[in-house]
Amino acid sequence: MAVKLHSAQKVADYKAQGYWAVPTWQAALASNAQNRPAALAVADPLNRQAITEGAPQRLTWGELDANVDSIAAALYQDGSRCDDVIGVQLPNTVELPLVLLAVNRLGAIACPFPASYREHELVSLCQLAGVTTLVTCSAIAGRRPAARSAELPGQVPGLRSVLVFGENLAYPARQLPGPGQPSGQGQLPGPGQPSASYRRYVAALKPDVDDCTTICWTSGTESTPKAVPRCAADWHSMARANLDLVSADTVLHCPYPIVNMAGISGFIAWLYTGCASVLHHPFDLEVFLDQIEQEAVTVTRAAPTLLTRLLRDDAALRRRDLSSLKVVTSGSSALSGTMIRAWKERHGVDVCNFFGSNEGVALASTPDTVADPEQRATLFPRLGVPGLAWHSTAAAGVRTRLVDPVDGTEITEPGRMGELRTQGPGVFAGYFNPGAAADPFDSDGWLRTGDLFEIAVGDSRYYRYVDRLKDIVVRGGMNISSAEIESLVTGHPGIAEAAAVGFPDAEYGEILCVFVVPEPGELPVLADVVEYLRGLKIASFKLPARLEVVDQLPRNAAGKILKRELRDRLALNQPQITEPAADHTKLTTTPLSSA
Repeated sequence: MAVKLHSAQKVADYKAQGYWAVPTWQAALASNAQNRPAALAVADPLNRQAITEGAPQRLTWGELDANVDSIAAALYQDGSRCDDVIGVQLPNTVELPLVLLAVNRLGAIACPFPASYREHELVSLCQLAGVTTLVTCSAIAGRRPAARSAELPGQVPGLRSVLVFGENLAYPARQLPGPGQPSGQGQLPGPGQPSASYRRYVAALKPDVDDCTTICWTSGTESTPKAVPRCAADWHSMARANLDLVSADTVLHCPYPIVNMAGISGFIAWLYTGCASVLHHPFDLEVFLDQIEQEAVTVTRAAPTLLTRLLRDDAALRRRDLSSLKVVTSGSSALSGTMIRAWKERHGVDVCNFFGSNEGVALASTPDTVADPEQRATLFPRLGVPGLAWHSTAAAGVRTRLVDPVDGTEITEPGRMGELRTQGPGVFAGYFNPGAAADPFDSDGWLRTGDLFEIAVGDSRYYRYVDRLKDIVVRGGMNISSAEIESLVTGHPGIAEAAAVGFPDAEYGEILCVFVVPEPGELPVLADVVEYLRGLKIASFKLPARLEVVDQLPRNAAGKILKRELRDRLALNQPQITEPAADHTKLTTTPLSSA
């Protein structure tokens, strides 16, 4: 019997109200295979052979459905059944969506892992999720995950087998049939060979949209990742903002790993519209731009720093025909209103600002909800607030409010910072292993997001993002938003990326350090950055007291900056403080070594 995540009453209510009146993954796939069998479904990265074995593949919806069946039959023969947790560690190649759908066809639960995870993460997270089978490939960007993963069954209780795409390298790993690949010696069944018992098994399943489909992992930016289970229905609700931007004619670029909220929301939009998906991994600017031109991509996703960098030196854009591109979704760090406006005016591209998490709902600022580009960079619609109506389907059933993080009172006046709390059909049911994490819900059943917003001054229809609750730096009793400082610092012409964190200080409690990645050929120093910020007329207490120049910022698989690593590095390298500045902000220009 399938694992149910939500109460029967909640499921009934959401279905009756139309929020969860959606097809299952298998029904959506069957519809695409029947109605669009010859249409392109998914295309490999152009540089696939630099990532893993095999030539780049292109599958129609009919071919995709047949290959899903082949892989599901192989998993069935290996012993996988309903509610088994199948670990999946694959790059963004065609095998990844195939396996996610094949696992779902068996009624099992897919547990995707970032391709960058090694034995340390896999052993602990496979144990936490109760993984019974791990699916991987023989090579990922020069590494040999299959060879290492073959040893995992001896380290993870309950892990029966490791199944591999590519060359079968080590026992007890067994080889899976690749797309369109006939069965060979040592392989599990290939296309056209599903057994009668497999057919009977699949026919007997009664899938529903409230069955658990995936277990994903929190970003782990501040602590050990936590297991987040999701059903098809709340994934669909979570992805509504993406669905609003996509249709069957869309060519959807997928540069984010299909392992958590950012990537899976795109996967859901692809599956439920039957559009074409162009996969990309790992990020390579030249390949990224080549794909947009050669595949006539209409919707893609890119980090704010990349969008800003391309505008500063758009020679790469001028060399290509990118006229097909209409929409870029962005997020995960601060956006610039000037950047959003420039993309529209110079290239006719709408940049949309997305905010969300694996656990909660998504807030999306699009031209339909926040028309002004300057506002779109920082404001989000206040969904589900009495007296405010939004025409976006992403608003369906969503409720939000702000709560004072100290005393728990609700905030209704503009300009006062509070924690965002949410309810609705896109909110998850709770962590897979509740004992491993604090209860994420308050006593009234609202999800505590840990994100700080304020009602926008001058237009109370919107929230303005402030920062993560854990990323507020309190200097002498004054709150400094790391996100605000990062947004300002990246406006400096010599700085490509920035991350601001606090570190202990005997006089002020905390003071601010900014880690920066310079533009090529630049070497910013603290005095120049402080002078630049003074020119922006910000309050003096917000000025950084330390600047660290690094080659790159540490990020997790979702692209979020790992600030705990930055704090750890500061703890190991105590700052050398110079004489206080005139405004009593302590200054140092001593950089840490690059990571």
